[in-house]
Amino acid sequence: MRFNDAITGAVLVVFAVAEIAYTRTFPSLHGQAYGPDLFPMLIGLGLFGCGCVLIVRGIHARMADASESNQSKVVKWIDLGRVADSRRARVNAVLTILFLLLYILLSEWIGFIPISLAIVFTLLYRLGSSVFTAAAIAVFTTIVIQLLFAKVLLVPLPAGWLQGMVW
Repeated sequence: MRFNDAITGAVLVVFAVAEIAYTRTFPSLHGQAYGPDLFPMLIGLGLFGCGCVLIVRGIHARMADASESNQSKVVKWIDLGRVADSRRARVNAVLTILFLLLYILLSEWIGFIPISLAIVFTLLYRLGSSVFTAAAIAVFTTIVIQLLFAKVLLVPLPAGWLQGMVW
Protein backbone atom coordinates (compact mmCIF):
# COMPACT_ATOMS: atom_id res chain seq x y z
CA MET A 1 0.00 0.00 0.00
CA ARG A 2 1.37 3.39 -0.95
CA PHE A 3 0.03 6.86 -0.21
CA ASN A 4 1.02 9.98 -2.08
CA ASP A 5 3.15 12.24 0.14
CA ALA A 6 0.47 14.94 -0.05
CA ILE A 7 -1.98 12.70 1.84
CA THR A 8 0.57 11.84 4.52
CA GLY A 9 1.49 15.53 4.79
CA ALA A 10 -2.14 16.58 5.14
CA VAL A 11 -2.65 14.08 7.99
CA LEU A 12 0.53 15.38 9.63
CA VAL A 13 -0.62 19.01 9.32
CA VAL A 14 -4.02 18.19 10.84
CA PHE A 15 -2.32 16.34 13.72
CA ALA A 16 0.12 19.23 14.25
CA VAL A 17 -2.67 21.83 14.34
CA ALA A 18 -4.63 19.71 16.85
CA GLU A 19 -1.50 19.22 18.97
CA ILE A 20 -0.65 22.94 18.96
CA ALA A 21 -4.24 23.82 19.85
CA TYR A 22 -4.13 21.35 22.74
CA THR A 23 -0.86 22.78 24.08
CA ARG A 24 -2.57 26.17 24.36
CA THR A 25 -4.62 24.65 27.22
CA PHE A 26 -1.49 23.93 29.31
CA PRO A 27 -1.07 26.13 32.40
CA SER A 28 1.53 28.88 32.34
CA LEU A 29 4.24 29.21 34.95
CA HIS A 30 4.18 32.37 37.02
CA GLY A 31 7.12 34.66 36.33
CA GLN A 32 8.46 32.78 33.30
CA ALA A 33 8.17 33.54 29.62
CA TYR A 34 7.80 29.86 28.79
CA GLY A 35 6.02 26.93 30.37
CA PRO A 36 5.11 23.30 29.86
CA ASP A 37 3.62 24.12 26.47
CA LEU A 38 6.93 25.22 24.92
CA PHE A 39 8.41 21.89 23.78
CA PRO A 40 5.13 20.31 22.60
CA MET A 41 4.42 23.49 20.65
CA LEU A 42 7.90 23.43 19.05
CA ILE A 43 7.36 19.78 18.11
CA GLY A 44 3.96 20.69 16.66
CA LEU A 45 5.52 23.48 14.60
CA GLY A 46 8.15 21.06 13.32
CA LEU A 47 5.46 18.53 12.39
CA PHE A 48 3.47 21.28 10.68
CA GLY A 49 6.52 22.30 8.63
CA CYS A 50 7.32 18.70 7.67
CA GLY A 51 3.67 18.15 6.70
CA CYS A 52 3.73 21.21 4.44
CA VAL A 53 6.94 19.98 2.78
CA LEU A 54 5.34 16.57 2.20
CA ILE A 55 2.23 18.17 0.68
CA VAL A 56 4.32 20.20 -1.76
CA ARG A 57 6.48 17.18 -2.68
CA GLY A 58 3.39 14.99 -3.15
CA ILE A 59 1.68 17.49 -5.42
CA HIS A 60 4.86 17.97 -7.49
CA ALA A 61 5.33 14.18 -7.78
CA ARG A 62 1.72 13.75 -8.87
CA MET A 63 2.08 16.49 -11.49
CA ALA A 64 5.33 14.94 -12.75
CA ASP A 65 3.72 11.50 -12.97
CA ALA A 66 0.73 12.97 -14.80
CA SER A 67 2.94 14.72 -17.35
CA GLU A 68 5.05 11.58 -17.91
CA SER A 69 2.00 9.42 -18.49
CA ASN A 70 0.63 11.94 -21.03
CA GLN A 71 -2.76 11.67 -19.34
CA SER A 72 -3.14 8.12 -20.71
CA LYS A 73 -3.81 6.86 -17.22
CA VAL A 74 -5.02 8.43 -14.01
CA VAL A 75 -2.28 8.85 -11.42
CA LYS A 76 -3.55 7.54 -8.09
CA TRP A 77 -3.37 9.26 -4.72
CA ILE A 78 -3.47 5.86 -3.03
CA ASP A 79 -2.06 2.66 -4.54
CA LEU A 80 -3.28 -0.39 -2.66
CA GLY A 81 -0.86 -2.71 -4.46
CA ARG A 82 -0.72 -6.23 -3.04
CA VAL A 83 -3.18 -5.41 -0.24
CA ALA A 84 -6.05 -5.21 -2.70
CA ASP A 85 -5.13 -8.52 -4.35
CA SER A 86 -4.44 -10.66 -1.29
CA ARG A 87 -7.12 -11.70 1.18
CA ARG A 88 -4.45 -12.43 3.80
CA ALA A 89 -2.97 -8.93 3.41
CA ARG A 90 -6.42 -7.34 3.77
CA VAL A 91 -7.09 -9.37 6.94
CA ASN A 92 -3.69 -8.36 8.37
CA ALA A 93 -4.38 -4.69 7.65
CA VAL A 94 -7.81 -4.87 9.30
CA LEU A 95 -6.36 -6.79 12.27
CA THR A 96 -3.73 -4.11 12.82
CA ILE A 97 -6.36 -1.37 12.97
CA LEU A 98 -8.65 -3.54 15.11
CA PHE A 99 -5.84 -4.29 17.58
CA LEU A 100 -5.07 -0.58 17.91
CA LEU A 101 -8.70 0.13 18.71
CA LEU A 102 -8.85 -2.79 21.16
CA TYR A 103 -5.72 -1.53 22.91
CA ILE A 104 -7.23 1.94 23.27
CA LEU A 105 -10.51 0.56 24.61
CA LEU A 106 -9.27 -2.32 26.79
CA SER A 107 -5.76 -1.44 27.99
CA GLU A 108 -6.91 0.13 31.27
CA TRP A 109 -8.92 -2.98 32.15
CA ILE A 110 -6.64 -5.75 30.80
CA GLY A 111 -3.31 -3.94 31.20
CA PHE A 112 -0.40 -3.22 28.91
CA ILE A 113 1.56 -6.45 29.43
CA PRO A 114 -1.14 -9.03 28.58
CA ILE A 115 -2.62 -7.06 25.71
CA SER A 116 0.83 -6.26 24.26
CA LEU A 117 1.86 -9.91 24.41
CA ALA A 118 -1.34 -10.96 22.64
CA ILE A 119 -1.21 -8.28 19.95
CA VAL A 120 2.48 -8.60 19.10
CA PHE A 121 2.37 -12.40 19.10
CA THR A 122 -0.76 -12.54 16.92
CA LEU A 123 0.51 -10.03 14.37
CA LEU A 124 3.95 -11.62 14.12
CA TYR A 125 2.45 -15.09 13.72
CA ARG A 126 0.00 -13.83 11.07
CA LEU A 127 2.88 -12.18 9.21
CA GLY A 128 4.74 -15.47 8.94
CA SER A 129 6.90 -15.92 12.05
CA SER A 130 7.07 -19.29 13.74
CA VAL A 131 5.27 -19.74 17.06
CA PHE A 132 8.57 -19.74 18.98
CA THR A 133 9.92 -16.64 17.22
CA ALA A 134 6.65 -14.74 17.59
CA ALA A 135 6.47 -15.61 21.31
CA ALA A 136 10.10 -14.69 21.96
CA ILE A 137 9.84 -11.35 20.17
CA ALA A 138 6.50 -10.57 21.85
CA VAL A 139 7.94 -11.23 25.33
CA PHE A 140 11.17 -9.32 24.64
CA THR A 141 9.38 -6.34 23.09
CA THR A 142 6.82 -6.13 25.87
CA ILE A 143 9.48 -6.24 28.58
CA VAL A 144 11.63 -3.60 26.87
CA ILE A 145 8.68 -1.24 26.34
CA GLN A 146 7.46 -1.76 29.92
CA LEU A 147 10.93 -1.05 31.35
CA LEU A 148 11.51 1.91 29.05
CA PHE A 149 8.25 3.58 30.03
CA ALA A 150 8.25 2.65 33.74
CA LYS A 151 11.95 3.12 34.59
CA VAL A 152 13.40 5.53 32.04
CA LEU A 153 10.50 7.78 31.04
CA LEU A 154 8.68 7.39 34.39
CA VAL A 155 5.36 6.98 32.61
CA PRO A 156 3.30 4.15 34.08
CA LEU A 157 1.57 1.91 31.58
CA PRO A 158 -1.82 0.43 32.54
CA ALA A 159 -1.40 -2.49 34.96
CA GLY A 160 -4.90 -3.94 34.52
CA TRP A 161 -5.08 -7.57 35.61
CA LEU A 162 -1.53 -7.40 36.94
CA GLN A 163 -2.27 -4.58 39.40
CA GLY A 164 0.22 -4.85 42.29
CA MET A 165 2.48 -7.28 40.40
CA VAL A 166 3.94 -4.93 37.78
CA TRP A 167 7.30 -3.38 38.65
